[in-house]
Amino acid sequence: MTSARTAIRRTVSAAAAALLITACGGTGTQTNAPQDQAGTTNASFPRTITHDKGTTQLPEQPQRIVALDNSLVEAIVLLERPLVGGISSYRDQKGFPPYLGDAVAKTEDVGPLDTPDLEAIAALKPDVIVSATVRHDALYDELSKIAPTVFVKTTGPQWRENVTFLGTVLGVEDKATAELSDYKARAKTVGDAINAKAGNPTISIVRFLDGPTRLMQNKSFIGHILSDAGLARPASQDVDAFAAEVGEEQIRLADADHIFVTSFSGGEASKERFQRNPLWSQLEAVQAGNVKDVADEIWMTSVSVQGAHLVLDDLAATFAVDDART
Repeated sequence: MTSARTAIRRTVSAAAAALLITACGGTGTQTNAPQDQAGTTNASFPRTITHDKGTTQLPEQPQRIVALDNSLVEAIVLLERPLVGGISSYRDQKGFPPYLGDAVAKTEDVGPLDTPDLEAIAALKPDVIVSATVRHDALYDELSKIAPTVFVKTTGPQWRENVTFLGTVLGVEDKATAELSDYKARAKTVGDAINAKAGNPTISIVRFLDGPTRLMQNKSFIGHILSDAGLARPASQDVDAFAAEVGEEQIRLADADHIFVTSFSGGEASKERFQRNPLWSQLEAVQAGNVKDVADEIWMTSVSVQGAHLVLDDLAATFAVDDART
């Protein structure tokens, strides 16, 4: 596996030309950066970025970046670019995720997510601000007065495409390609090992919230990871949508060979009610002892390559297969 993943890293430059294609969902692309003889976009600036809100000129490679979404924060850390300000958490989670480590030790929290601190952002003197239309559409004009600003359309449904896009914005296209290739190769290796050992098991994802309980489907973050790994889903979740909301009378829809459970803030009461219901104990996964609690902040809200790797760690440990980490 190590040699295969090394080969992927050595050949990413040949594939990097694909990064010039506009990312799906309106994330945007670069329009004027030169290419070297291998077709790999280099880090030449100035360049014009076409994004979800229009076009933005970047005179130089950004060296002081502010990211106003936790998923975009993690993407910039992944790409090893200087992040001077960011949104440190999502909803009631506090602080940058521990797994980002020293990479965010000097990053100022400019949150909260819903109402970022514009004065704090301006004080950081960023040379580019990145956010998402779904988050801060109403703030785009104000942010653009502070620094060149680029918006992706959204985060969760296109977290992988956003890595590619930010690679273009920040002039590190090869790094973006390498990290995504590494993740996808590892996901397939872990998934293949699970399928071989457990006989192509179906995987159900149940998320308990302070509202309706969700069965996570193919267009969610976790749905993408399971798809990249080639792992099967029960019929209730093998749907090209984000999630299905269910009540206790629909508990049977959660069944599969294995069930993974997360609980967001306020979801513990719903979880307790569901699992106290006699229908829960009748599920095949429950009777087989194949129910596992996992971290919501990783499986649901990280929405990043780093989070995806941690999910793969959990899956490999659950099924006792090689985690394919290098």
